[in-house]
Amino acid sequence: MHPSPAELRKLASLSELACLVADGSAPRRGALAQATGLSRAAVAQRVDLLIARGLLVETEPEPAGRGRPPASLRLAPEAALVAAVDLGATHCRIAVTTLDGRPLAEEARDLDINDGPARVLGAVHELIGELLGKAGRPARDVRAISIGVPGPVEASTGTVIRPPIMHGWDGYRVPGFFADREGERKHGHANGPELHRAHVLVDNDVNIMAFGEYSRRRDGEHLLYVKVGTGIGCGIVSGGVLHRGASGAAGDIGHIRLPGHDDVLCHCGNSGCVEAVAGGRALANALKAAGLEAEGVRDVVRLVEQGDPVALRRVREAGRQIGEVLASLVSFHNPDAIVLGGRLAQLQEELLADIRAVIYRRALPLATRSLRIETSTLGERAGVEGAARLAARHLLSPQGIGRLLTRPE
Repeated sequence: MHPSPAELRKLASLSELACLVADGSAPRRGALAQATGLSRAAVAQRVDLLIARGLLVETEPEPAGRGRPPASLRLAPEAALVAAVDLGATHCRIAVTTLDGRPLAEEARDLDINDGPARVLGAVHELIGELLGKAGRPARDVRAISIGVPGPVEASTGTVIRPPIMHGWDGYRVPGFFADREGERKHGHANGPELHRAHVLVDNDVNIMAFGEYSRRRDGEHLLYVKVGTGIGCGIVSGGVLHRGASGAAGDIGHIRLPGHDDVLCHCGNSGCVEAVAGGRALANALKAAGLEAEGVRDVVRLVEQGDPVALRRVREAGRQIGEVLASLVSFHNPDAIVLGGRLAQLQEELLADIRAVIYRRALPLATRSLRIETSTLGERAGVEGAARLAARHLLSPQGIGRLLTRPE
């Protein structure tokens, strides 16, 4: 049954109030009235409903002088749980968090994305159950599962579209796995937690990292998050909003062509892509061809930290090549900040310094006047942080808040 126009307006109003409280913009009733233009009576009515339904809590601060200070509002940590999932090419990190983002249990494991969706998502499903057990919380409290994957995604349906490195995932609708698993459970053919109340969100992994980094910083409205790991990707925040483009392909900078490298074939089918030239896999292959022990990105980092001159030279060259691509993006997008993440980002002196030098040399002065170029403050947690934030944003949307305010089944 679809809600009436009046009910939709009410949900939109409740959503607006909850979001203002969640992001700290208006933590008091008076501030909510000022921010929304609603009367104090209307705000009081809506806030009281959100408190009664367990979505908000109101606390009285300790008196610090004359008068009684106003009470503060915040999200109720017990209102809902979120399962935040960051899937990489060779690893996964999963966290179970409260609606306000506090992690209750978290774990990282090695995982090969090329094992295919059934095996990978089956492992994710089981690990969510283990984390719920550690947190001492029932599966019915999980109201959203937010998943980042290392490939292009149609976010509206959660469908993976022609991923370069995710063999067996093309055209796979990720939310369908969890729906099918619940169907199998009804017939006694599936193990793991019952997650039938959880809405499943899927996005590109670098998008969720970008949103996690932006949500933590909030010192600018325009951010590029560049992940340099096995491959190279970019998440874009524009005007405070995650930018996915017309079909979800925005930010796929790993396949921008580098002039002079047409002899380097990329797994996407083209040649000269920056990822095929300067990505972690490319660096590891080059070092291995030079006689060094390098099977992956971790070995590249290890060799650089050990001071190997061949590895140092290769990484610095990669920094300059990545910088050439990013300099064009800076002139085009004019971000407040470029944040470098991924396993290679920890090589600040060797990689970041060369990226920064090329950007400031090549990009327009006006575009770099207030630009900050730095490494991630969240590190390996950027993915789960972003996934949790996106899930919370969905749950506090008019559609999501309608489900949250419905009495438990």
